[in-house]
Amino acid sequence: MIDFDAIPRERLPELLRTMPKAELHIHIEGSLEPELIFALAQRNGVALAYPNVEALRAAYAFTDLQSFLDIYYAGASVLLKEQDFFDMAMAYFERAAADHVVRAELFFDPQTHTERGVPIKTVIDGLSRACDEAEARYGISAALILCFLRHLSEEAALATLEDALPHRDRFIGVGLDSSERGNPPEKFARVFARCRELGLHLVAHAGEEGPPEYVKSALDVLHVERIDHGVRSIEDAELMQRLARERMPLTVCPLSNVKLCVYPTMAQHQLPALLAAGLCATVNSDDPAYFGGYMNANFLATFEALPQLGAREAHLLAANSFEASFVDESAKNAWRAELDRCFAAAA
Repeated sequence: MIDFDAIPRERLPELLRTMPKAELHIHIEGSLEPELIFALAQRNGVALAYPNVEALRAAYAFTDLQSFLDIYYAGASVLLKEQDFFDMAMAYFERAAADHVVRAELFFDPQTHTERGVPIKTVIDGLSRACDEAEARYGISAALILCFLRHLSEEAALATLEDALPHRDRFIGVGLDSSERGNPPEKFARVFARCRELGLHLVAHAGEEGPPEYVKSALDVLHVERIDHGVRSIEDAELMQRLARERMPLTVCPLSNVKLCVYPTMAQHQLPALLAAGLCATVNSDDPAYFGGYMNANFLATFEALPQLGAREAHLLAANSFEASFVDESAKNAWRAELDRCFAAAA
């Protein structure tokens, strides 16, 4: 047994940095830093609306999800070739390795690229090659989750799925992202039913800007295995009890929630209440290039602003991330043992 109370508070930042962790909510296009955007724009002859890196970064002043998405899609316009997708993902994996991420399940948005004429094979080839390289170079277990853009039609999602099926062995699941308001999960009932028949893992964004009802719909209509975000579940006591009872994971993204005004400040974030209610909550970076930080930055900012979170909660969040990951039990157990050793050494 680990004596969490014996771990000095001053040791906590170092523990947060060095403990093994899984990242389950990372949009790989959202890891595209301004410097790489400009490098790829130059390589591919793409004209940008911003004169330099500083001007682009200054534009990262979002008032809501939609204002972020507008600039997010503009940034993705520089991704044209397989090597571009590989380079973007490897830049993320380098940072993830430094943050002691041992498992990364990457979201990618093929429709963002196929609508610009980039073949889905180009996207998947580049990203899957990077996943293989991440394991060889950094020892990171990595996999891809194909996300449908919910502001587009279900017919477009079904077409994207069929387009992706020749590469079925290169992604482990599907998700649902983009503008939540006015696009409830049930809009995509048929495509998720098809994905379930194919044996794909199912996740969906719900309860970020959308109401708790969207979380219920994702569970009852889409039959997801994880809820991405889900923080507004706290507004519904019955839903909270259900999520705790079913050990339904929530992939919470603290810096994102503050940047997109889901919470006014980090000190008002409800992560402590989610954990106290027994939910399988995790910490993730979402779109780190745009929201101010990768995994460790999210952990450090959250624990600094919320002093009720201590070593016990740090261990719990990392353990939850392993529990919620789509890997076999032997891998999870190896990571849990590594996590326990890390905390036992600090006690």
